[in-house]
Amino acid sequence: MALPLPSFPMRTLSFFSGVLIAAFAMAGTLGVTPVAAQNNSLKSTASTEQVRAELMAYAPQGVPVGQTGALAGTGASVAAGQSTQEAPVWVGLQLTHAPHWHTYWKNSGDSGLPTELEWTLPPGVMAGDIAWPLPRKFPIGQLANYGYDGTVLLPVPLTITPEYKPSAFSNTLDVKLKASWLVCRQECIPQDAEFALQIPLRSSTALNGSAFEAAFKSQPQQVEGAHRIELRDGGKRLSVRVEGLPSALQGQVLEMFPETPQVLLTAATPATAGQAPTPSTWSQRWDGKVWTADFPLSPDRSESPSMMPLVLVSGGQGWRAEVPVEGPWPAVAQAATVSPALEAALKANADSQPTTAPPNTAVPAATFMLALVGALIGGLVLNLMPCVFPVLAIKVLGFAQHAQDKRAHRVSGLAYTAGVVLSFLALGALMLGLRAAGEQLGWGFQLQSPAVVAALAVLFTVIGLNLAGLFEFGSFLPSRVATMEAKHPAANSFLTGVLAVAVASPCTAPFMGASLGLAVGLPAMQALLVFGAIGLGMALPYLAASWLPAVARMLPKPGAWMIVFKQFMAFPMFGTVAWLLWVLGQQSGIDGAAALIALLVALAFLLWAVGLGGRTRWSMTALSALALVLLAGAIGPNVVKPMEEAPASASVSTGQRWQPWSHERVAQTLAAGQPVFVDFTAAWCVTCQYNKKTTLNNSDVLAAFDAAKVQTLRADWTRRDPVISAELQRLGRSGVPVYVLLAPGRDPVVLSEILSVADVKAALGRI
Repeated sequence: MALPLPSFPMRTLSFFSGVLIAAFAMAGTLGVTPVAAQNNSLKSTASTEQVRAELMAYAPQGVPVGQTGALAGTGASVAAGQSTQEAPVWVGLQLTHAPHWHTYWKNSGDSGLPTELEWTLPPGVMAGDIAWPLPRKFPIGQLANYGYDGTVLLPVPLTITPEYKPSAFSNTLDVKLKASWLVCRQECIPQDAEFALQIPLRSSTALNGSAFEAAFKSQPQQVEGAHRIELRDGGKRLSVRVEGLPSALQGQVLEMFPETPQVLLTAATPATAGQAPTPSTWSQRWDGKVWTADFPLSPDRSESPSMMPLVLVSGGQGWRAEVPVEGPWPAVAQAATVSPALEAALKANADSQPTTAPPNTAVPAATFMLALVGALIGGLVLNLMPCVFPVLAIKVLGFAQHAQDKRAHRVSGLAYTAGVVLSFLALGALMLGLRAAGEQLGWGFQLQSPAVVAALAVLFTVIGLNLAGLFEFGSFLPSRVATMEAKHPAANSFLTGVLAVAVASPCTAPFMGASLGLAVGLPAMQALLVFGAIGLGMALPYLAASWLPAVARMLPKPGAWMIVFKQFMAFPMFGTVAWLLWVLGQQSGIDGAAALIALLVALAFLLWAVGLGGRTRWSMTALSALALVLLAGAIGPNVVKPMEEAPASASVSTGQRWQPWSHERVAQTLAAGQPVFVDFTAAWCVTCQYNKKTTLNNSDVLAAFDAAKVQTLRADWTRRDPVISAELQRLGRSGVPVYVLLAPGRDPVVLSEILSVADVKAALGRI
């Protein structure tokens, strides 16, 4: 008697592929995760190679809605020395500069432009001026600039007027900002970005309080007195007199920063003791309690102010004096929109920059063909990933079943290939579309969604239980539905290809990272060709086998071994579920993983019950279905609820080897002269975990890190992080793993995705 041939039911794939498609669509619509739906759709950060910018808010007493006496002060009042606490709501742009780069103060000096902020606020809310922190002087050759390096916050007070009347359903004050700045080293690069932020109306906002308090302390204090500026030497020099400074400053050397641009000679140097004034030097002295200075005018002067605000700085503290000018000004030089020095710097920068293709432009044919070959090879290597093996093992049963049916074999191969290629194209198009809409996404983004991870865990549990023999679909489905697989074997193969892509795409492999990184910057058609090449590479082994008769003849004939093999293949399925539960635990915490385990047990109970016979079947099915519904309502939300992150100060100790990655930590470490190794990883990335166990935790590698005094940082991309996504894009990658070694004064070194001890030690030996 012929034994029944086991096969994977098309009905299971059909149903759960629909669940997965819905989960993917929801992930794309809602920003991939529930947290993203609430926060990450608003971009509060922007990063370039030179600057990381972040929009921040500070409202320790909340937003005073409907309080007529709670109007915020303006930037001018703060600059005039009034208390910064007059403004109950503050927003600000924090700029973190890469080493040796700087942006500019309100008076940028000879060759810069001040940072500009353009706000979009609800009716009844007004933004004041920037409360500029104390600047520093940057001499550059014969020029000098005023500005900031390191990290600086530019705070701005908000005025909440009685006319601000949010709707009853509004919980936030929506703030939008368009900012532009000029960042310079020896060359200058204009940059701009748009930001958005939501400030809670009914709770305090003090997460960034320390940054704002530091900015407030860096504000100059107002000095009152009979100050005076006199024009001398035929209007070529200014004599400055400032009274009322603290007595502790008497006898000290002060730095002077004029707020009015293009008046004084910014690059003037202090005169030595006893030196006569020259056209390029300035001098200062104390006449009792009065500070006086003699300063040359700029030959390119374009302003003739009657009042000159001056900021005097000593020891990190500042004082501001509004000084009237006495005497007639000489004729001014012709005003220029951009100073000649800045224009020359921008032109030199443009000439020195290598010509690169702007985003979404075609690349040379040779480069594009290399990307296609790399994508094809990367797709081939995906078949070796352990997350793909359980799905491909299902097809082994199909191979054996159709070993003597050449036509069925070929149809199955074509259908499987179509499922794989079209799925890669669909995921690629979704990612490109979301990125074009402004989302910071990378390849594998679907497994950053707890909903998608949970759906895959449910799907693999059902597959495993079916393969183990716990239930058969034919026992509770109508006969017409139960025979659909026999009538539509091609659809079964197609959906198997879809499933294979769903679990394989996050497993980036050698040659694949660079190709995907290139693809996201190509025109849509070329980018989709790269994604299609990855799918073709993944499906190629099965496609070739289905069309080569020699492979079919090598397969064993159908028999009893297939039942044993079918039951054995349930265990890789359950192993995949265990991996997915671990991934979910990294996203939703132990409560989310435990909730999904309980729901999977309840689902298994239901599937067992519907396979029973007689009256017992109906009573047990009703009981198990009720239990599943009650559990889903009680603990189901925990599955997709994002885990709250502990503050970095509480979760990371200074001596811990792998510190969390951030732009600030990289910049600070490099500025201290220490190399940095960054591991861009994710819990759902199998290659990442393999490299971590075999290489990054290797004692020889750790000893090499210590010998080279390398700071090791880890950028965890398990959950969606737009900042990490942007950094991966800057490195020319679109997924993880990515390993980067940085050393002061050197270009970043990106290592291979399949990491070895020898690779890491060789890279460390070159720094």
